[in-house]
Amino acid sequence: MKNIITITLLFFVIFSFAQENKSAKYTTIYEIKATKVKDQGKSGTCWSFSTSSFIETEIFRKKSVLVDISEIYAVRNTYERKAMNYILRQGKAQFSQGSLAHDVINSIRENGLVLENVYSGGSTNQGIHNHSKVFAVLDSVVKSYVKNPKQKISWQETINHVLDTYFGKKPSLFIYNDKEYSPKSFQKEMGINPDDYITLTSYTHHPFYQKFILEIPDNFSNGVMYNLPLDEYMETIDYALSKGYSMVLDTDASEKTFSANEGKAFLPIEDVLLATGNKDITNQVQKEIIVTQENRQQEFYNYATTDDHLMHITGLLKDVYGNKFYKVKNSWGVENKGNGGYMYISAAYIKMKSISVLLHKDGISKKIRDKLTLR
Repeated sequence: MKNIITITLLFFVIFSFAQENKSAKYTTIYEIKATKVKDQGKSGTCWSFSTSSFIETEIFRKKSVLVDISEIYAVRNTYERKAMNYILRQGKAQFSQGSLAHDVINSIRENGLVLENVYSGGSTNQGIHNHSKVFAVLDSVVKSYVKNPKQKISWQETINHVLDTYFGKKPSLFIYNDKEYSPKSFQKEMGINPDDYITLTSYTHHPFYQKFILEIPDNFSNGVMYNLPLDEYMETIDYALSKGYSMVLDTDASEKTFSANEGKAFLPIEDVLLATGNKDITNQVQKEIIVTQENRQQEFYNYATTDDHLMHITGLLKDVYGNKFYKVKNSWGVENKGNGGYMYISAAYIKMKSISVLLHKDGISKKIRDKLTLR
């Protein structure tokens, strides 16, 4: 754990009946339909894979059709925005492969949606994405321009040429169900209104029930988040799932007890970790720490909770002892991954280590919407 456990916390624990070395069995409380698990490969694009999966689920909720949305279309559009942001800020900004869920929403607002079979993004090696080369070139272009802004070449043209070369030219028209669409008309046909989606978080360095720009490196586009007290933040996640609304989860994934191979993440108290040596710990039912607004905030302040990974929350489970786990669709493929590529993440883990969730505003209760002055 990253220095979050104190002597006090060792006495205040959530008991999961860990005295017995039993594997947990799960009962589904809520389950929302999602498309198949994908693999982002060697690309830092979890933000697009998770949010595109979320949009696919939203389309199914609205239209009762399953579609396969291009993740790389939003990635390509976002690289254009990132390059402009970096250059206009004279290099004093984040330029990386990472972004946030609202960047996909911004891409949809400006550029619409396209299907995977229309714009696959030039993946190679049996469909495995690898963005190391394209990012290296883009990084070189923007940094070169910042060092010498008076050069005659157009950085916009150069960036677009690089993106066209690696990902392919953006489509202007395509066919779906024997009808021709533009990306914007397809977005409209699928019923996706970008203004319907908001991000919720819970931190004390900004006032509750107001929106603010969260200070994390990947928030290059200055996306706003609505701030809720921690209990209401967690209640809203459960409420949304109960009403059939899934969410995009932004979370820290660096804990030793976050294991994609086992398909599980939770927060055991430190003495359990020491006793087991962390061997097969994710398969055991364990005691978890009590999470408060205060220790959640401290984890954020000391960088123990960082913006690592985005995934798609699609359900709620309970183990045999009644402990809650969220069913979360990952984008690291299914080979050698537990739970078919899904993560079962404990309520304590979400409460402590999540950064935020993005969801449809109708998935929020009237009581909370009124407090946030959402209409």
